[in-house]
Amino acid sequence: MPVGADGLVERVRAALPAGQTIGIAVSGGGDSTALLHLAVRAGLTVEAVTVDHRLRLESAAEAAGVAAACARLGVPHQVRVWDHGPVSGNLMDVGRRARMALIAAWARDRGLAHVALGHTQDDQAETLLMGLARVAGISGLSGMRRQWVEGGVTFHRPLLDTGREALRDWLAGQGIAWAEDPTNDNPRFTRTRARRVLAALSPLGISAAGLAEVAGHLAQVQEALAVQVRAAAAAHVTEAAGALRVDAGLWDQPLEVQRQLLARAVGWLSHGDYLPRADALARFRAALAGGRTATLQGCRCQNGWILREARDLRGMEAGLWDGRWQVTGPFGEVRALGPAGLRQCPDWRSLGLPRQVLEVTPALWQGAVLIAAPAAGFGLGTATCTPSFHVALLSH
Repeated sequence: MPVGADGLVERVRAALPAGQTIGIAVSGGGDSTALLHLAVRAGLTVEAVTVDHRLRLESAAEAAGVAAACARLGVPHQVRVWDHGPVSGNLMDVGRRARMALIAAWARDRGLAHVALGHTQDDQAETLLMGLARVAGISGLSGMRRQWVEGGVTFHRPLLDTGREALRDWLAGQGIAWAEDPTNDNPRFTRTRARRVLAALSPLGISAAGLAEVAGHLAQVQEALAVQVRAAAAAHVTEAAGALRVDAGLWDQPLEVQRQLLARAVGWLSHGDYLPRADALARFRAALAGGRTATLQGCRCQNGWILREARDLRGMEAGLWDGRWQVTGPFGEVRALGPAGLRQCPDWRSLGLPRQVLEVTPALWQGAVLIAAPAAGFGLGTATCTPSFHVALLSH
């Protein structure tokens, strides 16, 4: 349903916490530009950030244009630059993750607990279409989240019920200019192709508003499933030394509960950004249920356990080893315990854990000398996965 100018302002005001300074991520495009101006008109105290991705020659000038617009509004503004070399893999995915990390870092630096993003109803519909193309399950068809926590910052999408065209009409009516990103028309990118498909579906009566509503219905189903997944995890999954032990009772649960629980388990273990594809996850589930060994996204199932693959372990990043482990103890380099280290831990068998589980836990080394292996009960120090698997489930 169309919403007037006052309604747009009120929609933004109602979606964001009162009494807080709100960070606004502004690219200079129509959606984020509208969000910035609507937030100001709503009487919110705001600051803005622009990520200069340096993927196009125009990006620096666009960031400067946002800075000038913010200055006219009296809104504090900073530019964060994505310093990168050649980008391999999925450019849009890599860029999105870099952008979110830079925005979160900016918010923390500014002492901001909340950041608003300009995603719209059209983005929600396109996300649903992209999920259909991946043959996604319910969780992958539930659309964009309205609110979530990442990097210690709460992110909000206050415009998910507002169409892209309505925002541009409002901007034009207010005489506010915005920049169009040419990559939005580049068919190389999946979202651009989804946008074109959405336009082609219009004669069938399929609209962005309708698809966004469907995504909302599926999100409600996903909320109910999440309760079942957490209950199944509490009953049938035990965390030990950074690995997960799955008991046979899980296979009596509904298939979708099994699927979602295992997808979250793999995501927690590998610290991955995305859930596994449905076909790969199905093969992994069948192997685990059948007592066979299989691998998926840097994880391995073996004898009822799901654990990290040794070859995919990572070093220290932002104070965490392998993206999960907080390690304390004597001075030394943090590396995987491995078979050689485990042989130096005389009491490891008393823990009742498989050697494969312990070998991929963190240890403190000085060269080839093992100083401490907390998960294997050797030396001083601690090694804790943060957050734990069951706590991590609460955030999804």
